[in-house]
Amino acid sequence: MTTIPADLSYTADHEWVSAPQGPTARVGVTEFAAAALGDVVFLELPQVGDPVTGGEQCGEIESTKSVSALFSPISGTVSAVNQAVVDAPELVNEDPFGEGWLFEVSPVSAAGELLDPEAYAGLTAAAE
Repeated sequence: MTTIPADLSYTADHEWVSAPQGPTARVGVTEFAAAALGDVVFLELPQVGDPVTGGEQCGEIESTKSVSALFSPISGTVSAVNQAVVDAPELVNEDPFGEGWLFEVSPVSAAGELLDPEAYAGLTAAAE
């Protein structure tokens, strides 16, 4: 069974976003996505200061199986990038909701449709 934390919002593309902590929100990929990708070996992430738009591609995730687009679930400016996951991409597989977070966005503007945990659970159940 896939873990789906109740305190996050999700996209149909399997990214997650935290509720804003002050002016920033944290972004990552879900456990479902990490499992589907296989072993993550390289990440191309947006840089601090880059603008991101909800629903638009902002990077790539390369695994032993494929290269997949990374979409930002929200709009704003990248305020932090997780250097630990850049240096050790396997953190995406090992701890996608913790140490495997990807970047933070500030100010936060939800764009597009974010799914609550129940809706995301329905989406992943249909795909399994």
